[in-house]
Amino acid sequence: MNIHEYQGKEILKRYGVRIQEGIVAETPEQAVEAAKRLTEETGTGWHVIKAQIHAGGRGKGGGVKLAKNLEQVKELSEQIIGMNLVTHQTGPEGKNVHKVLVAQDVYYPGPSETKEFYVSILLDRATGQNVIMYSTEGGMDIEEVAEHTPDKIFKEYINPTVGLQGFQARKVAFNFGLEGEAFKEMVKFITSLYKAYVDTDSSMFEINPVLKTSDNKILAVDAKVDLDDNALFRHKDLADLRDTNEEDPLEVEAGEHNLNYVKLDGNVGCMVNGAGLAMATMDIIKLSGGEPANFLDVGGGANAKTVEAGFRIILKDPNVKAILINIFGGIVRCDRVANGVVEAYKNIGNIDVPIIVRLQGTNAEEGARIIDESGLKVYSAVALKEAAQKVKDVISGVIA
Repeated sequence: MNIHEYQGKEILKRYGVRIQEGIVAETPEQAVEAAKRLTEETGTGWHVIKAQIHAGGRGKGGGVKLAKNLEQVKELSEQIIGMNLVTHQTGPEGKNVHKVLVAQDVYYPGPSETKEFYVSILLDRATGQNVIMYSTEGGMDIEEVAEHTPDKIFKEYINPTVGLQGFQARKVAFNFGLEGEAFKEMVKFITSLYKAYVDTDSSMFEINPVLKTSDNKILAVDAKVDLDDNALFRHKDLADLRDTNEEDPLEVEAGEHNLNYVKLDGNVGCMVNGAGLAMATMDIIKLSGGEPANFLDVGGGANAKTVEAGFRIILKDPNVKAILINIFGGIVRCDRVANGVVEAYKNIGNIDVPIIVRLQGTNAEEGARIIDESGLKVYSAVALKEAAQKVKDVISGVIA
């Protein structure tokens, strides 16, 4: 589960990680009040107005601006709040900005120069270990750094049995070329950051940039945090950070019905019980000349209610020209699924796309008979090859 920058920073601060202080605002008036409060608390004269969406590249898209006075704070907030922000991570459709983070200016003059670094923590599935990935090239897209200067990316693998060791945190600071107070600050920063990552059961922490200020403080200027959905039952407070405005509405609706749904860009909707079978079904759709419009796993206990919910979600995608239901009757009987399909079809009504139902397993033949005798615009199949052929016929217009 992705969360906003300001929420990620609140988590980091709780674990002793120094951050760029900021206050979230949903209106220009709130932004001005936030700026006044920040000036009182931190002494900052300038303020950074940062759009809060679940995507990177906000600065390049015009979602991060520097305000040098309160008038500019209000003016820039009016520009950003409500704008459709397009970045390389949002796609061409962009995302609507509902709130901004009014943050302190941390690029102030001092006895030494400021430096930006990149730090992220994530799971390396190949080794089964957490890894701290870091670079001296902070403030840049890490993909560009990896492509053009891969020698500037370092990795520190953490043995899960013993956790992060002191020498590893010092190694990170050493590779950044730090010394003195900045070195000590970075060691503390890395140690606290790793503890926050582990304690919150996160999938990824990405801090870009990590800033060494002109007076040798180390702080997080940005924070991209991805929490593990499967561990949220242990963190009720973190589960409350979810912002459904940032998610696909169909995926949100599917979650409410305990369906695993991911929207894709194809023209054939699919409904399957089991993730492995879903992947195979999408392959079949591709081989038959179509493109999968979604991944939808209704789980092992598919019934009329879940089938109907799946139907409604798939049909809300205007690109869907056909639906393939592929059910293996192990835990659930195929005749029960067939009755569920017929019942859902009648309840929804006005379904103008052809539906192919492939049932295999317990009572598969009985299920096919129920489908064939329903009198509805539904085509049954038993073999996977037969289902693929019917999908092909539907797409090509042989059957409609």
